[in-house]
Amino acid sequence: MLTLNELKQGIMHLLYPRLCEGCNRQLLEGEELLCIGCATELPETGYHAIAGNETEQRFAGRFPFVRATSYCYFTEDGLLQHLLHGLKYTSKKDIADFLGRRFAQQLAVTDWISTVDEIVAVPLHPDKEALRGYNQSHLLCLAMGAVLHKPVTEGNLVRVRATESQTSKNRAERTDNMAGAFGLKDKKGMEGKHILIVDDVLTTGATIEACALAILEAAGARVSIATIGITV
Repeated sequence: MLTLNELKQGIMHLLYPRLCEGCNRQLLEGEELLCIGCATELPETGYHAIAGNETEQRFAGRFPFVRATSYCYFTEDGLLQHLLHGLKYTSKKDIADFLGRRFAQQLAVTDWISTVDEIVAVPLHPDKEALRGYNQSHLLCLAMGAVLHKPVTEGNLVRVRATESQTSKNRAERTDNMAGAFGLKDKKGMEGKHILIVDDVLTTGATIEACALAILEAAGARVSIATIGITV
């Protein structure tokens, strides 16, 4: 005999069926956010297991880091772009939980992740975060931290000045635009720590570079980078 809770859940599924975020097909029992078909189409990079991967190459020579990796390739009109747009612009926060946990499960098998002390999201501009109501990268951090059993720090790494839109700028212009845009409220709080910086998509890396340079001002601090997507 069904319990009252099971009966309620059954009625809710009938009235509001769970649909795949990729193809809009009704999800089956055991499927989460994406159907099995769409989940297998996520363009995973495998970079977590590859030293000298493309993510690391994009940051090479710009600042010292331990490791850098990206979960999936980000392409125009691709599945990952669709998911991240849903997360950023239509408040589908469960997408952050889904992507963050899957990424973290890959990172959990690496040897370097055990040395990470804290996870930090790239901060949004305060006006943009107020308008959206949340920082999507912080939500990704929370999901990753839960799987990796690492604390997520918020409020120490902050934007200290406004910046122009990066959209129409080239790599050099983006780097100049972001220079000195971030700072630490408490440098001592990050002294001697290995900090994992998390962002949604890596393009030129100018924003992450500015965050890393701010963190590296803390004595003995080290950084690694993890992004959900990398543009190709």
